[in-house]
Amino acid sequence: MTVILLRHGRSVANARSQLAGRTPGIGLDDTGRAQAEAVVDRLAACREHIVAVARSPLQRCAETVAPLLSSIDVPEIVVDDLIEVDYGDWTNQPIKELLAQPLWKTVQRHPSAAVFPGGEGLADVQTRAVAAIRRLDRELGGPNGDQVWVACSHGDVIKSVIADAMGMHLDSFQRIIVEPASMSVVSYHPSRPSVHTVNSTAVVAVPVPKPEHSAHDTDRDGHHAATIGGSTGRSEIMTGATEV
Repeated sequence: MTVILLRHGRSVANARSQLAGRTPGIGLDDTGRAQAEAVVDRLAACREHIVAVARSPLQRCAETVAPLLSSIDVPEIVVDDLIEVDYGDWTNQPIKELLAQPLWKTVQRHPSAAVFPGGEGLADVQTRAVAAIRRLDRELGGPNGDQVWVACSHGDVIKSVIADAMGMHLDSFQRIIVEPASMSVVSYHPSRPSVHTVNSTAVVAVPVPKPEHSAHDTDRDGHHAATIGGSTGRSEIMTGATEV
C-alpha cells in the first residue's frame, strides 16, 4: 500500500516557536487552517483511491484532516501511537531557550540517545510510530494491497518513519525536513519500502492503481504510473499551500 504522511498545518505554537508537545487545546492558526483546506485540492488526483485517514489524537491533526474527511467518505482512525513526542519538562518551552540546553546538541547530533527529561526517548518514538504505520498498512491493504491512505502526525514522528523507510539510522533523521502541511509518500512492499516524495508543500507524486495498463506504464514496484498534465510517471497533485 501507499501511505501519504501528512504533517499537521501550522499551529499557534509553531507560530510562536514554542514546543507544544502533547499540550491539549493547541489548534491551527490562520495559515494552518488555509493549509488544511488546501489539502483537499492537493489530493484531488488520488482522493478516490484513499481508503482511510489515520491521525494523531491531538487537536491540530484533527483540524488538519477535517476538510479532507468532509470531501470523502472514508473512516477516520485515531491512533495513539501517532501522537506527538512526549517532551516532558521541555513541553511549552520556547525553542530559543531550549537551544542553550546540553540535551539540544544530543537531539541534533545523536538523537537515538536523546531522552527528554520527564518524557520519552526519540528511539522509543520511532519504535511506536513505525510499528503503527506498518500495522495499519497491513490492516488496510485489502486483497491487492494497492490502496492509498493518509496518516496525519507530527514533524519528529514523521521524520522517524521516513528514516526507517529509507533504511537510515535514527541518528541521521535530522537531515530530513518535514514542514507543516507537507506530504511525504511511502509505499510498503514485501521486500522493502519505497520513498516517493519527502516534504512536498507544492507537488506530490502518489502511485495509484489502474485496472488496465501496459507493461511500460508500470514502475519497478508494480505501481501504475498515472499521469496528470502529461508530465512524469506518477500522479502529480498541485497545491496552493503556504510554506512555513
